[in-house]
Amino acid sequence: MNRRNLFEAVHRTLLPGAEAAAFAGQGLMVNHVVLDHGTAVPAHRHPEEQITLVLEGRIAFQLEDEVCELGPGDAIAVPPGASHAVRALLPSVVLDVFTPVRADLLEKLG
Repeated sequence: MNRRNLFEAVHRTLLPGAEAAAFAGQGLMVNHVVLDHGTAVPAHRHPEEQITLVLEGRIAFQLEDEVCELGPGDAIAVPPGASHAVRALLPSVVLDVFTPVRADLLEKLG
């Protein structure tokens, strides 16, 4: 059985102010991300589909040319190849779900 507690897992630095732990199955990946207040994840794209769910805090999420604020319980879907960026308006915790698995992140966080 493939099993992991992401809340207790060792988190690795993604970029200054952002730490994460990842877990993957055959075609789906979950990434638990902790963001310090003010942390900005620069605009980027990837071929994997993504859903981001805010667990704690508040973030500004830019999807292409639109920016929205998300708080606990809010989620947003990012289509494959879409440009997106995040800024933490408060200390925040999010879950990013990817399909298929993002091998680049899994290698970095695994």
